[in-house]
Amino acid sequence: MAEKEQWVGAIPYPAAILYLRDNQLSLVVVNDCFFRTFLENVDPADKPPHAEEWRERIIEKATAGQPTSFFELRRNGVLGSEYFCCTVGLLPWHEEDASLILFTALDRTNDRIIERNLRRELLSDGLTALPNRAGFGEEIEDRLANGAWLENGQFGIIAIDLSRFSRVNESLGPMAGDELLITVAKRLKSSLRQGDVLARIGGNDFAIFARLNNGLSDCLHIVQRIKDALNSPVRLSDLQIRVDCAIGCALSVSLDDDPDDVVRKAQAAVKIAKRSGKVEIYRNGVLKEAQRRFSIESRLRTALAQGGLTLAFQPLIHLPTGEVNGFEALARWEDPDLGHVSPVEFIAVAEESGLITPLGRWAAYEAAQALSRWDAKFGQRLPVGVNVNLSPIQMARDDVASMFEESLRYSGIAGDRLTAEITESAIIADPDKARKLLFALKDLQMLIAMDDFGTGYSNLASLHSLPIDILKIDRSFVSTMLEDRDKGAIVRTILSLAESLNLAVTAEGIETQQLADALQKMGCGYGQGFYFARPMPEAEAFDYWRARWNFETV
Repeated sequence: MAEKEQWVGAIPYPAAILYLRDNQLSLVVVNDCFFRTFLENVDPADKPPHAEEWRERIIEKATAGQPTSFFELRRNGVLGSEYFCCTVGLLPWHEEDASLILFTALDRTNDRIIERNLRRELLSDGLTALPNRAGFGEEIEDRLANGAWLENGQFGIIAIDLSRFSRVNESLGPMAGDELLITVAKRLKSSLRQGDVLARIGGNDFAIFARLNNGLSDCLHIVQRIKDALNSPVRLSDLQIRVDCAIGCALSVSLDDDPDDVVRKAQAAVKIAKRSGKVEIYRNGVLKEAQRRFSIESRLRTALAQGGLTLAFQPLIHLPTGEVNGFEALARWEDPDLGHVSPVEFIAVAEESGLITPLGRWAAYEAAQALSRWDAKFGQRLPVGVNVNLSPIQMARDDVASMFEESLRYSGIAGDRLTAEITESAIIADPDKARKLLFALKDLQMLIAMDDFGTGYSNLASLHSLPIDILKIDRSFVSTMLEDRDKGAIVRTILSLAESLNLAVTAEGIETQQLADALQKMGCGYGQGFYFARPMPEAEAFDYWRARWNFETV
C-alpha cells in the first residue's frame, strides 16, 4: 500500500484510491491535489450535496465490469458550478467480493465556461444581445418542450422587416444603422409579454415567438403593440428617423407543427407585406410560392452559368410599309426540372435576388452577338437593330454604359443598332443617375426607348430634358382602344405629344389587322404584336426578316 500511496502522490491532479466492499465505498489513499480540492475545509459530518451522487456513479462504474470508465460530474463551488472529468479504474486486488479503485478527477470548469461562452456567441446577436436565427430556434424548442403554458396548444411567429434600413446605412453610415437596430430592438422588447421571445434573425429582420391563447386576436394585439412601440421617430445624431416596417404573421395549428416551418411561413408573409404595405397573415400556398421562387433562383443561377437561357426576337414593324425595322430581344427559359418558366416569373425572381445584373448583361451581349451573326449570314450589315430591356434595378446597381460598350466592342457592331428600353419608373427612382446613364448611352450612338409609356409618372419636363428617341405605347391602351373611347383618346394624345417632341412611336400589343390599320391612320410609325409575329428564335427571326425584305424589294 505504501507503494501505491507513493505513485498516487505523484499524479499532478486530484487522485485517490478507494476501497469498495458490500456497496460501501471508503477512502484509502488521496494525494495532495485531491485533499485540497475535495476534503480541505470540509466538515466530515457535513457531506456536500454532490457527494452522494459521486459515490453512486463511482460504484456504478466500478461494478460495470469495465477495467476503466469515465463520467462527468458537477459540484457547486464558491464561484459557481465546477465540472470534473472523472476516471474510475480497477486495480489488481486479491480479496473476493471487494475492489480497489483508482479514482481521478480532472477539473474541466474553464473548458465548460469557454464552451458556454462560445455557444452563447453562436446563438446570440452580438449587436443587440438578442437570440440570432439559431438561438431563436432553440428558444422555441425549449418553450414547446414545456407546452403546459400554451393553454390551447397554439403559437405564432411575427416577422418584422425594417423598411429603408439600407438607406440609413448608406446616408448616415453603419454606426447610425447599428444605433437604429439597437433602439428598435429595445422598443420591440418592450412590446413583449411574459414568455414571448424576440430575436434578430437577419440584418434588418426581427421575429417574435408568441403564445396565442386566443388565436389570431392575440397575434393582432401584439402587432398593434409593435406598431405603437415604433410609432415615434428615432433620433440619430441631429436627425429624427421614422421607423417603417413590414409585418408578416404565421400561426401554428398545434404543438406538433415544425417551428422552422412556421418561421418560414411568417417570412413568406412579410415579403407580401413589403409589397402590399399592410400586415399580412400567412395563407396556404404562400410558402409553396416562396419555395418555388427559391427553386427558380437556384436553377436560374445555374442556367446563367451554363448557358441555359435563350433570346427570342419579336419584330418591330414599320406600319406604313410593313418593313421589319428591328426586333425586341426577350429572354426565354426552358429548364430541365422546372419546364417552361415564364419571363414574368423568373425576371421578378432575378430582380429580387440580384441575378438581374448577370441576366441583363447576358441579354445585352447575346443581342449584340445575334446582330453580328445575322450580318455574317447575310454577307453585309442588316438594316435592322435590336431593342434590349433594362431593369430599373440593374440601372441602379450595374455599370450599364460599360456593359453596352463591351457588347458593341466584342460584337463589332455600331451603337445605332442597339436600342435600350427603359421604364418610366427607372427614371423616377433616381432622375439624376438616369440622366447621366442615358447621355452616356447616347455617346455610344445608341437609341433610347421609353417602354410602357402612359403607365408611369413621366411628365413633359422629363421627356423634353432626357435624350429619348422612341415612346412605346403600353399594350393596356392599344389592345382595347377600338372598343374603349377613353383609351383611344389616350393613344391619340400620346401620338400628338410624340409628334410635338419629334419622337418616334411604337405601339405594343397589336393583335388584329383592324388595330394595325387604325394606328397607321392615326399616324403611329411602328408596331409590334401577335398580329405580325410572336417572339421567335434567332434563326427564325433572320428568316422572317429575309422573307419580308425579299417581298418588299421584289
